[in-house]
Amino acid sequence: MPNSMESGSTALELTPRWFAVHTRHQHEQRVARTLSGKGFSVFLPTYNAVHRWTDRNKSVTLPLFPGYLFLANEIERQIHILSTPGVNAIIKTGNVPAEIPNDEIMAIRQMVDSTLRVKPHPFISSGDRVRIKAGPLTGLEGIVSRKRDALRLVLSIEILGQSAAVEIDGCLVERLGPLRQAVPRC
Repeated sequence: MPNSMESGSTALELTPRWFAVHTRHQHEQRVARTLSGKGFSVFLPTYNAVHRWTDRNKSVTLPLFPGYLFLANEIERQIHILSTPGVNAIIKTGNVPAEIPNDEIMAIRQMVDSTLRVKPHPFISSGDRVRIKAGPLTGLEGIVSRKRDALRLVLSIEILGQSAAVEIDGCLVERLGPLRQAVPRC
């Protein structure tokens, strides 16, 4: 069974235009159902998780991007979107709804529709400062670098102006913050 909730119009353009909607906490599925009932094409990527209590385990379906879902094409009907209970806002750049590239949505769709285990991960950009959480490099801190599909941890000896890099698994890192700006030397 695919890990997404998709509904609404089936006659989309060849290349749909995607937009993100910010929802109230834990209202993603309710908002997705309501918007699809209003005729919108909705994509809510989800993943399966097991919540453990002392007396039981329960399998639950959760949104991959908590607080967000995606709409295709009909962004002109903003009043119908914003008047939906549980909707906080349409994500915008300035005063214009921010369009999400179709290839990003297709990549997410392909990932959640696969048989692989999918789960949320903190956003990490090249240049972010990170710490390794597990494995043989546990505790090391450095700067993330990307080369093609590989994620690397760059460790530097600042006084020498030299660095070394090692390939790492993105699941084993926690983001500490953006790269700190170098202090100019006098």
